[in-house]
Amino acid sequence: MRRVIALAGASLLGATSLGGCSSVSWNMFKSAPPPLQVRLESNPPGADANTSLGPGCKTPCSVSVPAPDVPFTVSFALNKYQPVSVPVNVIRNPGDFTTPASVTTDPNPVFAELQPAVPPKLVKKKPHRPKKPKPAAAAPDAAPADAAAPAAGSAFPDPNAGKH
Repeated sequence: MRRVIALAGASLLGATSLGGCSSVSWNMFKSAPPPLQVRLESNPPGADANTSLGPGCKTPCSVSVPAPDVPFTVSFALNKYQPVSVPVNVIRNPGDFTTPASVTTDPNPVFAELQPAVPPKLVKKKPHRPKKPKPAAAAPDAAPADAAAPAAGSAFPDPNAGKH
C-alpha cells in the first residue's frame, strides 16, 4: 500500500507541476531593458533640450529615458536662436544565449546646430503728407479782363476771382 500511496502522491505531484507549467509565462524570465542614457549636445551650448518621452535638460547633458518601442524626437530651444527638432531612432538587438538584449539610439549623442533667429525687418512707412498747392502768381492791383478765369495750369479756380 505504501507503494500505491507513494505512486499516487508522485503522480499527484507530477500532475500539479505539469498543470502549473501551462500558466507559467516565459516573459518572466526576460529582464526589462534598462533605461537608455541619451547624450544631448548643441552648438551653442546651453539650449533647453526636451525629449518627446518627457525628460529634458540644458545642453550639454545626459538624460535617462525608458526604452521606447518607437522613434522619438528631441527638441532644442535657446533664446535668439531658431528651435530645432532631431528625430531619434531606437535600435533593439534581441540578443541570444551568449549576449544580452540591448537597446541603443541613433544618433547618440543627439546633436543640434542652432541657427541665429533673424529679426523681422521693420518696414518704415513715410507719413502721408498732402502736397501743398503752388502759390498763385502775384496779381497786379488792377485785374486784367481774364482774371475771372482760373489760372492756367491750375486745377483749382482762383478764390479771389470776381472780387473787386
